[in-house]
Amino acid sequence: MGLESALGEGFITTRVDDLVGWARANSTWPMPMGLACCAIEMMAFAGPRYDASRFGSEVMRFSPRQSDLLIVAGWCSYKMSHAVRRIWDQMPDPKWCIAMGACASTGGMHRCYGVVQGIDNFLPVDAYISGCPPRPDALLNALMTIQEKVKTEHSVLLDA
Repeated sequence: MGLESALGEGFITTRVDDLVGWARANSTWPMPMGLACCAIEMMAFAGPRYDASRFGSEVMRFSPRQSDLLIVAGWCSYKMSHAVRRIWDQMPDPKWCIAMGACASTGGMHRCYGVVQGIDNFLPVDAYISGCPPRPDALLNALMTIQEKVKTEHSVLLDA
């Protein structure tokens, strides 16, 4: 009796860590933080033309406790940075962050005392999107970058 006939058809073998990584990567729930004009492009990303549901991210959650991907779109003032940080702290682990646009990444053209020169000053950023305004397909590219990062992370931390 050969191995193929013993197993039959319809069996798949994999590591649990790979399966959990695939499931987590293809079910990220974004928390949109539309702070400025980049938010319009972020809304287009969720629409039918760009179809974020192909990547499992069509469920925009407006509660930080139900999301695992923070998308900060636009320039952030110092007053607003405290609220963004509070939302980040309320999100469950593991969580990821995308800085969408030149303003969220570096402060953009707003070189003044009231604007944070990049949200990476108070948040850990996993993917940066350039442009003013950035295109929705650039956000899809950043989402795919996050998915690859999630797939390679271990789902369970092992104590050595």
